[in-house]
Amino acid sequence: MMKTKSSPILRNIFFLGAISLAPAFVDQAVGQQSQTETLSEAEIRQFCTGIADAARDQRYLLQRQELEKLQADIDSRIAVLEERRAEYEDWLSRRNTFMQQAEGQLVEIYKNMAADAAAPQLQETDVLLAAAIIMKLPARQSSLILSEMEPQKAAEVAQIMSRASDPNTSKDPS
Repeated sequence: MMKTKSSPILRNIFFLGAISLAPAFVDQAVGQQSQTETLSEAEIRQFCTGIADAARDQRYLLQRQELEKLQADIDSRIAVLEERRAEYEDWLSRRNTFMQQAEGQLVEIYKNMAADAAAPQLQETDVLLAAAIIMKLPARQSSLILSEMEPQKAAEVAQIMSRASDPNTSKDPS
């Protein structure tokens, strides 16, 4: 194809025509834009009003999820506390049972015995029973009996006695 000289001339004429018609199109476009702006402001208000409920619902949903998460945390903490309470009650009932073993005439019998005579007898009894009896005796007599016992047996009895009086111990005192 050959380029002719008329081609640049036609192009220049076309641009001049377009430039001369531009102000008319600009005025028409500006008029439409102002109508569009007022229309779009109303649409914006309507849109914002329409999504306000959805946004509020979403915010409530997020707050509800957070509250449910906090409630689950509280429930788990309550469960741990209930477990610890049950463990403490178990310890307390075992301690009371343990202390009741030593009540009555048996304690009175050992209370009236000399330490050197009571020690061998307590040494041969069940270690839990011996500890319960010694705990019920006066401190001075208990220490004399423990000093008369074999060191290994006296240590076992003393260990059981210390566990029985410790509220943090929740397992079998033996």
